[in-house]
Amino acid sequence: MGKGFPDDFLFGGAIAANQAEGAYLENGKGLGICDVLPVGKKRLLNINTKIEESKYYPSHNGIDFYHLFEEDIALFKKMGLQCFRFSINWARIFPKGDEECPNQDGLAYYHKLIDCLLEAEIVPIITISHYETPLYLAETYGGWKNRQLIQFFRKYCQILFKEFSNKVQYWMTFNEINNIIKIPWFAGAIDVTEEKNPAQTEYQAAHHMFVAHALVIKDLKEANPNAKMGCMLSLSGIYPDTPNPKDVFGSYQFRRKSLFFSDVMIRGQYPSYTKRLFKELNVEIDIHPDDLDIIQSYTSDYLAFSYYLTTVFSYELQMTTGTGGPQGKKNDYLETSPWGWQIDPLGLRYVCNELYDRYQVPLMIAENGLGTSDVISDAGAIDDTARQQYLKDHLIALSEAIEDGCEIFAYTWWGIIDIISAGTGEMDKRYGFIYVDKDNQGNGSLERKEKTSFHFYRNIIEKRGRNLY
Repeated sequence: MGKGFPDDFLFGGAIAANQAEGAYLENGKGLGICDVLPVGKKRLLNINTKIEESKYYPSHNGIDFYHLFEEDIALFKKMGLQCFRFSINWARIFPKGDEECPNQDGLAYYHKLIDCLLEAEIVPIITISHYETPLYLAETYGGWKNRQLIQFFRKYCQILFKEFSNKVQYWMTFNEINNIIKIPWFAGAIDVTEEKNPAQTEYQAAHHMFVAHALVIKDLKEANPNAKMGCMLSLSGIYPDTPNPKDVFGSYQFRRKSLFFSDVMIRGQYPSYTKRLFKELNVEIDIHPDDLDIIQSYTSDYLAFSYYLTTVFSYELQMTTGTGGPQGKKNDYLETSPWGWQIDPLGLRYVCNELYDRYQVPLMIAENGLGTSDVISDAGAIDDTARQQYLKDHLIALSEAIEDGCEIFAYTWWGIIDIISAGTGEMDKRYGFIYVDKDNQGNGSLERKEKTSFHFYRNIIEKRGRNLY
C-alpha cells in the first residue's frame, strides 16, 4: 500500500460560470466581460465590447450548466467528488454591477445549486469573481482601475455572505489575480491596448483589488467567523535555462512579479522589492490613507493556485503569457501537450514546497489538468489514458509534497466536466472526466458521457490515493 492522502483531504473538481453556465441573459443576468469575446485564437487580444451577429460567442450557451446542474452534480456524486469549486457570476447577481438591489432570480439559482451540492455531500468552494466582472463596470467605470469598484464589489460580496455564508465555508475573491499584468481584460476588466504605460493602470487596479479583498475578508468574518477566505493565483513553475547568473536571477525576478500578489494578500504589506520594480516601470500607486492598514489587518486564510505546467526562463528570450501561465524556452526534459503546455508533475511538488516555505498557510490546488482532444470509439467509449496518467503523476507529486511537510487541504481538477476554453473559447481542448457533446461552433446535443478517467478518479478517491504508488 502507498502513502495516500490524509482523511480530511478534499478531492474535487472545478469550473467557472462563464465557461459552463450559458443562459447569458436569462432571468435578469447582465453581460459580463467574457460575453463579448468570440471563439478564436486571438479573442483575448482584440477586445470589442459589441456583440456581432456574424460571430459565435461560446459563453452565451456554455455547456448549459445553468439548466443541467442537477444532472451534472449527480454525476459528480457518482464520481465520488468531495468538493466542487465554482464561481458565482457577478452579472447574475448585479446585472450592471452598480445597482442598489440584487437580482433575486440570480440569488435563487445559486441557492438551488449550493443546496444540490450539499444534498450530494459535496463541499462547495466559491470563487467570487472568475473573469466575470459585469461589462457595464468595464465600459462605464473603466473596470478595476476605478476605485469605485471597491464599493461595488464589497456590496456584491456582502449580499453573497448574507445569503450563503451559513452554507459555504471556503471562499476566494479573485481568480488568478496576478493575471492582471498579463491578461488585464480577463483579470481586471481593464483595456490597456491604447495606453502608453499599461503597467500604471494594471498595478493601480491591483491595488484596488487588494483593498477590496481585505475589506471582504472583514465582512466574511463578521457574517461567519468560521468561514475561510483565500487568495487565488496562477503559479505554474519557472526554471532558469542555465547556471548563468543572468538566467538564475532573471527567473527569480520574473517569479516575484507573480508572488508579489500573494505577498501582499497573505503577508499584508507591499514587499520592499516593489519600490525598485515600480520605479523601473514608472508606476506611482495612488494609495489612500487607510489602505495599507486595511490590507495588513485582513489577510488571506489560505493560498489557492492553478498549476498546469513549468517553463524555462532565458534572459535572451521574451516570455509570453496565456491562461495556463507564462511560457518561455522549451524544456527538452519534458513532454508537451497537444496545446503546447509542458507536463511536469515534479514541478507541482516543487511549487508546493516553494509556496509553503514562503507563507506557511494552507494550500489548495484550485486548478490542474490536461487539455487535449478526445476520441470516441465505435463502441462509444472514450479511453483517455493520457489524462489518467497526468492525473496519477500529479497526485503522486502532491502526496509527496504533503509528505515533505506542506499543508494542503484540497485538489480540484480543472474542467471536471468538459467546458469551453478560457483562452480560445474552443470545446476541442477538453479537460473533463465527463464528455459533453458540443463542438467549437456550439453544435451538439450536450449529452454527457463518462470517460474512462471518470472511473479512474473515482477509484483514487475511494482509496484515498493509496493505489497511486
